[in-house]
Amino acid sequence: MAHFAKISEENEVLQVVTLSDDILLNNGIEDESLGQQHLQTHNNWPSHLWIKTSFNTFHNQHRSGDNSRAFRGNYAGVGYTWDSENQIFWPPKPYVSWVKNTTLAKWEPTIGQPPALTPEQENDQNNDYSYDWNENDQNWVLLTNPK
Repeated sequence: MAHFAKISEENEVLQVVTLSDDILLNNGIEDESLGQQHLQTHNNWPSHLWIKTSFNTFHNQHRSGDNSRAFRGNYAGVGYTWDSENQIFWPPKPYVSWVKNTTLAKWEPTIGQPPALTPEQENDQNNDYSYDWNENDQNWVLLTNPK
């Protein structure tokens, strides 16, 4: 199955639909424009606002392990944004301060990922530990939750 995102003029993903792969074939070669034309005809929505997306792509990684098959950064979802310049579907920005990592097709804090948990934290039988982003202070906060 082929998946297409219906986007607004503002590049917001409004819907994701599936099409039979047969619709996209032209002499045995997949052609995105055939799917776009089909969707325009049957959905009364301009062809240029239908963008093919890969169900198996997340953070520029393909589920199969063959990342040469990764396509458009992330599988599109309602509320995502289409970035035509980078050819990436972006999920909603989690925090105002976070920035795009176009290599991994994901939002990241400017100070990097949270620190790793210590072996003691990982092996604690009484508590679960995790980090949460504090937007006001622009840092990671260690959370402790009883098991």
